[in-house]
Order: sequence, then structure tokens, then C-alpha cells
Amino acid sequence: MKADILLGLQWGDEGKGKIVDVLAPKYDIVARFQGGPNAGHTLEFDGHKHVLRSIPSGVFAGGSRVNVIGNGVVLDPVLFRAEAEQLEADGVDLHSILKISKKAHLIMPTHRLLDAAGERAKGASKIGTTGKGIGPTYTDKVSRRGLRIGDTVQPDFDARYQSARDAHIETLEAFGASPAGTPEFAAMEKEWLDAIEYLRGYDLIDSEHFVNKELDGGRSILCEGAQGTMLDVDFGSYPFVTSSNTVAAGACTGLGLAPGRIGRVYGIFKAYCTRVGSGPFPTELFDETGATIRNIGHEYGAVTGRERRCGWLDLVALRYAVMINGATHLIMMKSDVLDGFDTIKVCTAYRMPDGSITTDFPFSVGNNAEGAGIAEPIYEELPGWRTVLSSARSEEELPEAFRNYVAYIEQKLGVPVAVISVGPDREETIIRH
Repeated sequence: MKADILLGLQWGDEGKGKIVDVLAPKYDIVARFQGGPNAGHTLEFDGHKHVLRSIPSGVFAGGSRVNVIGNGVVLDPVLFRAEAEQLEADGVDLHSILKISKKAHLIMPTHRLLDAAGERAKGASKIGTTGKGIGPTYTDKVSRRGLRIGDTVQPDFDARYQSARDAHIETLEAFGASPAGTPEFAAMEKEWLDAIEYLRGYDLIDSEHFVNKELDGGRSILCEGAQGTMLDVDFGSYPFVTSSNTVAAGACTGLGLAPGRIGRVYGIFKAYCTRVGSGPFPTELFDETGATIRNIGHEYGAVTGRERRCGWLDLVALRYAVMINGATHLIMMKSDVLDGFDTIKVCTAYRMPDGSITTDFPFSVGNNAEGAGIAEPIYEELPGWRTVLSSARSEEELPEAFRNYVAYIEQKLGVPVAVISVGPDREETIIRH
């Protein structure tokens, strides 16, 4: 058996949660391999909306299916507890189906304070983080001073925590933002330590052994990513990226899988583009068209509520993402958002500041906020379909203009579109033959 991967091909928010929910019944195990609670996956079914932050999106698939939080994830015990208790209240027997890697790193209260202080210090150059402490936690990880979930069951955990906390407070003092001795921090710390106790009640495992043994035993695994390829710390629009490897290779390092154990790579993209926070976005629309896409698509962060920047589909960036991930199957989301447009624009190349034209995603595309040195998108225009797609349940029911749009994308990318989403509900999904 080989593990399949499902990940985002754009700047995140592509709709991965819904598709994991659709695909999960075909797999024995769903495993999250990177990211933290800054990534919200929204699932809608039976008239209810569920937002998951750290817990894999396979928890609603039922049966004896196992969900794994892998070693590449960073976990905030407080937010995890709130999310877990909500799922339990919704009838999910989470303790029986969730396993957590001992090697996953813990987000501490001081990580969140460091995140906020660091952003303030950057001023106009801020990255636009969610303030969840993700970056500082990964910083501690690569600096070899992080706390891991397995540490919570060691006899000297309290001493390890206090040492890490005190080092953070020294740094915060340099920022002029020390929380030491304040009632607010004492309350944050107590809540965190209480959540650590709750976390110990779950099955804490050596996840790398677990996933490999399960594959050896013939069980199927779906690896779930967070954020998107263009936010990858190595290959995204650096420095306006997340702090982990969001690409397919991240499933290997985030779960302990060898490259040869990877099978299909499902790449998810929207029929247009969105981005949250700062950073370059070549096809961003600042006009009424952008606002229309945002409003129809309800483009606001699932966790933060932040307004998403919107623009036309960018095939330069998408082709790059397909290449980096070795995507074998494409999944197109939110097709229905473009129902009302007479024409649809698609970016096929960039005109660079020096006048050259490229179809390869370059080292830098500039930054929209700076207003200079920006890669200018070159568009091709396609006819819109002017039809409500959400009622379609088969490929044959889709209008010809839309099918032509899909065929155009497949021809440009060289990879088949295997799944088309025409609405937020799990039923509004077309699996192509």
C-alpha cells in the first residue's frame, strides 16, 4: 500500500476540509502532516458547518477510521481542547479515533506573545500572521529547544516547561513586552497546564512506526495538508509564507513516510485565487470584480474571519505548484462562485519589471503592497457559463462553456481534473470518470 496526499496548490483556503471529508470514507486512516491551529478547515453537511483547526478532517467519516496528528504539526493544547470538546459535544467519540504523535511540538502561551511582539516590531513589513504562535514554535523546533508532546509524560516535564518559558520571557523583555508576574499571564499559564493534563488523556504514539506498520498491513492512508503550496517556507512567496513545508515532501517529513511510499497526490485549487495576509499576489483584483468574488464566495477566514484578497486564476503559480508536488489529480473548488460572469480571465504568463515575459514562477514577483517591481499578469479571456452550477450532480449536467473551462485548465497543466466542487455541501461534488 502507498499513502495518498491531499494538499492545497494556491495560497491556502482552497477547501481541503470538504474534500478530505468526501474522500475519507475511502481510507482507513486520515493523517494531518503539518501546520497548526492557524489553518481552519471548514466542512458543511446536514445543514451544519464545522471548523477544524488541528484535528484531521476525517473525524466525521464514521466507522473505525483512525485520525492521526503527525509529528510535523504544532499543537496548542488550549485550542485543541476547545476543538475536541466541541466535537465530543457533537457526538464524535474522539478519544477512540484520534492518535497524536509524541514528536509533534507544543505551542506555549509565550509563543503567542512572541508572535504578537515580533509582528509589532516589523511595523509596515509585518508578515500578517494569525498571532497563534506558529512561527515562534517552529523557530524553537529548528533551534532544538522546543517542547514536544512526548515531553508531557516525562517526569521532568515541569522543569522543561519552566526552562523554555523563562527563555521566552527574556526575549519578550527585550521587546518591552514581558508578561512576568501579571495576573493575565498567570491565567493563561494555568489554562495551558490544565489543557496539557487533558491532552495526556489521548493515545500519544510514535506515529512514524504506526503509519508505516499500517501500510505494511494493507491499510490505506490519506495525508492531509494545511495552508497551500504558495505558502511553503521553501517554495512559497518568501518571506510572506507559513513556517512549515506545505508541499508533498512535507508529508514524508511530517509523518515519517519514505518518498517511495507516496501514491496519488491530490492537488486542490479554486476556480479563481485568494490570499490572506500580506505578500505578493499577481492577479489580485482591487475593483468591483474582486469584491463580487469575495462576497459570492464568502471569502473570509474560517478561523480568523479576515477578509481574503481575491483575483483571477493564476496558471503560472498553479503550474509551478503542480510541478513541485508531482500532482497526479486536480480538484477544482468553488466553480459556482463564477456562475454570473460573462467572461472569465486566466493568467497564463507574467510580464516582469524588465519587460521580459515568463511562464515560470520566478524568484520574486514583487509585493502588491509596495506598488513597485510587481510581475504583471498576462491574461487570456474565456466565455463564462452564466448557469447555476450548484444543482449539477454529474459531469453531463454541466454547461458546455464550463466544461471547456475545465478542459482548458487541464490542457495548460497537463494533469486531469478529477473532482469538481459546485457548492459547499459534501453532496455538491462531482467525481469525474
